[in-house]
Amino acid sequence: MTVDAPAVARRLAPRFAARAAGHDRDGTFPADDFADLRESGLFGLMVPAALGGAEASFARYAAVATELARGNGATALVFNMHASVTGALGAVTEELAEALGVPDEALAARDRLLRAAAEGAWYAVAMSERGAGARLSRLSTVYEPVDGGWRIKGSKTFCSGAGHADGYLVAARSAADPSLVSQFLVPAGAGVTVEPTWDALGMRATSSHDLHLDVTVPTDRLLGGVEGLALVVAQLMPHWLVASYAAVYVGVARAAVDAAAEHLTARDLGGLPAVRARLGRADAAVAAAELVVAEAARRVDDAPGDAETNRWVWRAKLLAGTTAAEVAASMLEAAGTSATRRGHPLERLYRDARCGSLHPATSDVCADWLGVAVLGGDPDRDGTAPRW
Repeated sequence: MTVDAPAVARRLAPRFAARAAGHDRDGTFPADDFADLRESGLFGLMVPAALGGAEASFARYAAVATELARGNGATALVFNMHASVTGALGAVTEELAEALGVPDEALAARDRLLRAAAEGAWYAVAMSERGAGARLSRLSTVYEPVDGGWRIKGSKTFCSGAGHADGYLVAARSAADPSLVSQFLVPAGAGVTVEPTWDALGMRATSSHDLHLDVTVPTDRLLGGVEGLALVVAQLMPHWLVASYAAVYVGVARAAVDAAAEHLTARDLGGLPAVRARLGRADAAVAAAELVVAEAARRVDDAPGDAETNRWVWRAKLLAGTTAAEVAASMLEAAGTSATRRGHPLERLYRDARCGSLHPATSDVCADWLGVAVLGGDPDRDGTAPRW
């Protein structure tokens, strides 16, 4: 599939922006946005061309996510989850599969899931749990082998797109050997129950509800076909667990600058030096964050998993989260009290931007990871708690 994905995203963004306020106000899922994404073919963005997808690079994904987020950060955030699943699956080369011991039948199952995405299916991520966050090594959801497949039982929280996705990437620990953490692609339907718990400060339209699982899936739904690969993949592909969020929040930050400029121009306040200075600083900060995300993405494409690549991945997440929050706060202050009213774009963007530093890995975890690296340690292993 040949498609100018960033151009498609730019075309869709105004539609998403027009719907964003209503979905934020009501806490409803932007189903029309996802219908547009399906029709545009973007669900196949990270799918290999041989399976009907666009076979995009990580840099191309980042450009698409940023553009989508300028329309609605919540939509871009849920799309990010789908891209993370398909991107990670599509990145398993024959060489990597051999190194990980992935059997041929698991690769065939992977290809079926990716082909379905190219045809319009989309996947959510069910990883985080209450009390454990996104740390894979602390999960309480368990799985065990049964005749013809795997039984998975547990509960997840912050599952963006819950109740709307066609399937869920579920991380769980082996009941027999808790050191083994594996991932399954669980289809929506029987045994998967959504509890409507999402009523949050920001990203209200993501429908990040709790998900309860008591389900049996076929054998081929174990991703990779080998137990215990989840932690390995997290270390091999941290960009999908860390930097993919960064592109979204750079887009949210840029949207805040755009909204502030429109508000201030409409009120003829652009002549105030203090206002112009805030806009100038915000523009420079967002441009800097965009460059860091772009550099991280370039390195991911050129040398995925490399130590220096991973440092840029963590830098990108840290800077995108903090920049979005700081820029949105400054733009709201520049615009004044009228922009704090519910329904104003800046008020929504301010709340959405505050979530950037909270998504795993949080800004504090990112900063600690980078600090360990600066001190010459192993940031994936040195620390008071496991990264994953």
